[in-house]
Amino acid sequence: MLVNRIATADGLFRTDGPDSDAIRAAANRAGPRPIDSIATPAERRSALARFAATGELTLGEMDLFWDRTAKLYWQYMRPAGRASFTFGLLSDMREALFFLTDMYAEATPADPHPVRYSVLASRIPGIFNLGGDLPQFAELIRSRDRSVLRRYAHACIEVQYPRATNVGLPIIGIALVQGDALGGGFEAALACNVIVAEKSAKFGLPEILFNLFPGMGALSFLTRRIGMVEAERMVFSGRIYSAEELHAMGVVDVLAEDGQGEMAVQHYIARMDRGFATRLAVYGSRQTIHPVTREELMQITERWVDAAIALAPTDIRKMERLASAQDRRWAAIAQQQRASQSAEAAAIATA
Repeated sequence: MLVNRIATADGLFRTDGPDSDAIRAAANRAGPRPIDSIATPAERRSALARFAATGELTLGEMDLFWDRTAKLYWQYMRPAGRASFTFGLLSDMREALFFLTDMYAEATPADPHPVRYSVLASRIPGIFNLGGDLPQFAELIRSRDRSVLRRYAHACIEVQYPRATNVGLPIIGIALVQGDALGGGFEAALACNVIVAEKSAKFGLPEILFNLFPGMGALSFLTRRIGMVEAERMVFSGRIYSAEELHAMGVVDVLAEDGQGEMAVQHYIARMDRGFATRLAVYGSRQTIHPVTREELMQITERWVDAAIALAPTDIRKMERLASAQDRRWAAIAQQQRASQSAEAAAIATA
């Protein structure tokens, strides 16, 4: 696999071995590398060929699946640590998006559109993504490291903007939210054309609780969906919204029963595929009527960096308390996963 040959490159890591945490930590501090430096062109072509043949590709913190029959591309986040956007996960997300350009570059006249639908989802039960890497934020703000904060914010936009524009390809982007989508997790879902959410999913922008604001696209994307007044009200509230509430507001497009999210995506595609060209034109028209530009998103991140650096010690402590609560949730989920895996292994052993 491609990941095995370049596992020590920034943003692509093995999850096994005694040094994996140290490698990951060092790379996260360094920031993400340019996407094209991940491998040579020959390696990328080889990886794409295997991807096309098997329909599967594993990155350090993402699992990718390509259903060529359905023209459906699944991108499952599988964070190595807490379910937040670290430099490593962001780098893999950007790589996963740019595999789309590789797919189209290798398209044939017999199959000129290898992907129609691109889906962002999560491997973590009960969590889509908890957003920014709060412990690292706290450390950087205390040390007043504006440079790394800015690099982090820009790394987010280098994922958000390509996702919002579907890397310029005739594709419809879908977010499948099964669990909590908080802060940057909510923003990642908002960057997609369509949000499918299970009924137990929760959404929120908690940054106001520690005197910050969501700076990676929330205001841009929400304003285009529900208007500036409602977008600002949501940001200032800091509250958690249910999937059903956001469906009524027009933020969530499709509600699914719990545990049926993947099936809901498949059903949505089956219902809408006949009108794919029309839907693609409508979603493209959104970008014409209210264009989201990289410049807009980058300018907002500059305000976010300024606001973060200005946080008071009490605000930073609130941020750390929220991070601790998230870590407890993460630990409980990890323990449940281990227990489930142990029970499954025991059942197989005694069968």
